Amino acid sequence: MENNNEKPEILNRALFSYCKYPNIKFETHEPGEKIILLLRAHPFTQIYWVFNSILLLILLLSINFVVSSVLTMAQVFIVNCFGLVFIASYLWFSFLNWYFNVGIVTTRRIIDIDFSNILYKQITVARLDRIEDITSKSGGYFEAFFDYGTIFIQTAGTEQFIEFPDISYPSDAIREINKLLTRKHGP
Repeated sequence: MENNNEKPEILNRALFSYCKYPNIKFETHEPGEKIILLLRAHPFTQIYWVFNSILLLILLLSINFVVSSVLTMAQVFIVNCFGLVFIASYLWFSFLNWYFNVGIVTTRRIIDIDFSNILYKQITVARLDRIEDITSKSGGYFEAFFDYGTIFIQTAGTEQFIEFPDISYPSDAIREINKLLTRKHGP
């Protein structure tokens, strides 16, 4: 590993959005295939659902003041239980959506795993020899400050393109993919 471009290892483990050489396996892992990068959306991009949950909790607490004079304590308790279960479910499913939507770069291919809900997933795979173009898009104050952006990987022919939205350190990820492509295709 090169140390001059390495991100701090503590940051790598704590946020788990950009992991180099992770020690993991995945569903379609091939024998002898080494994982180079595991990519997730930057944690900053997930603040909206945390903020929404806090707003829902405040709304639930304010509803308690309004309905407490109209409803019995048992009914208020039931309303609170339903509200808390809804908020907890929203938090849990949002976290799972972030955690399982990953991009994986291996020594042989690039894999995009997208979960749109608990029961549906889409896996897009591109072999390294089929990759034609890699584009990074990053714009705005927050993307520059927190160093995240979107990577688009175009493949040969009519195959789908692969998109890694809002990943951490997009320029480092492109550099690693280009190293693999250079080894695969030659200089």
